[in-house]
Amino acid sequence: MARITGSYPDDLDLLIEGAVEAGVFGGKSDALREFVREYFEDHENERIAAAVALYERERITLGDAARLADVDRWTMRDILREHGVDLRLGLADEKDAAYEAEAATELEFDDEPADNGTSDSQ
Repeated sequence: MARITGSYPDDLDLLIEGAVEAGVFGGKSDALREFVREYFEDHENERIAAAVALYERERITLGDAARLADVDRWTMRDILREHGVDLRLGLADEKDAAYEAEAATELEFDDEPADNGTSDSQ
């Protein structure tokens, strides 16, 4: 889990501290995690912008970008194209390969074989 050090006004610190003392949150870290989580849930455009920026700077994979933006991989590809971001194709590392393998196991296929216009009786 990442660790962040930051500054905020004393009044906010007091409110957070009071909420912790009132049992609203288990601690200041819990409160701040909840605030950030709610912000990104309520601000879809900012969540997508963050995912696009990280992908563009090669900090995350397409799969990670889709997860962070809360969209499927195909929609994320479209979003990246709309933002003028070049797609990186291929597997970046073993983690990316494992993610792709896991995603492939979730694919569903028809039980019916495709009719390609040929017949076995020829």
